[in-house]
Amino acid sequence: MHTYLDCYPCFLRQALSAARRVGANESQQYVIMGQTLALLQTLPLDKTPPEIGYAVHRIVREMLGHSDPYRAIKDASTRAALALYPRLKALVAESADPLETAVRLSIAGNIIDFAFSDELADLWTTVERVLASPFAFTDLAALRAALAMTDHVLYLADNAGETVFDRVLIELLQLPVTYCVKGGPALNDATREDAIAAGLAAPVDIIDNGSDAPGTILSLCSEAFRQIYAAAPLIIAKGQANYETLSAAGARVFFLLQVKCPVIGRDLGVPVGSVIVRQSRTF
Repeated sequence: MHTYLDCYPCFLRQALSAARRVGANESQQYVIMGQTLALLQTLPLDKTPPEIGYAVHRIVREMLGHSDPYRAIKDASTRAALALYPRLKALVAESADPLETAVRLSIAGNIIDFAFSDELADLWTTVERVLASPFAFTDLAALRAALAMTDHVLYLADNAGETVFDRVLIELLQLPVTYCVKGGPALNDATREDAIAAGLAAPVDIIDNGSDAPGTILSLCSEAFRQIYAAAPLIIAKGQANYETLSAAGARVFFLLQVKCPVIGRDLGVPVGSVIVRQSRTF
């Protein structure tokens, strides 16, 4: 997915939010905003939003010398999600369609996203909404069929805390799962530390993609990850940034996400708030 002009205000907001999270003073914030504005004038719109976001957040990290501005909120997100874990497991156990319920819960966890909000959402309210909402895309049947045919899954993680919701789905699959996190801090995206804190060490093989960029920008990922990605028969990709970077990756990729911004909604042709199970296309 290419970058839209409407993405630019979001990049500026993210830069300012990240700077404030690590205590930047007003003068530092001013310089960061100026450098971000200058950067945005040089990057072409054919870049994906995560590619531009990666460059923007590098300005903040390098200027302030703080490698992980979202560390505290990532830990808080994981604690909040773990508090719901027994209730989430019960919902799946009691469901007439456990797979659909687990998929919906994984999508509900995608609300934990500080690229678009500075506040941690009410998670249980989101769970109730996502369980009751119709899918904006109905590729669940294709995902169900693909899961029945595959011998393992590559699962591309998104945000810390969301990892707990992913755990509920992964524990249901009864398939070998390789859970891929970021190789370094990127917004509030999950790293190995976050996946382990969510309880994912036992049921899955945790790897990282060798990159500290949002989404899955293959050119920035390690060769080891690219080989795993190329060989994977089925890929579940969580969140908007993975959609933005892999939207044309082909039929073996399935996106699970909530639409949280108008730009993604416009690209998909659905309203903000939509619940998405979307099989990738090749354009």
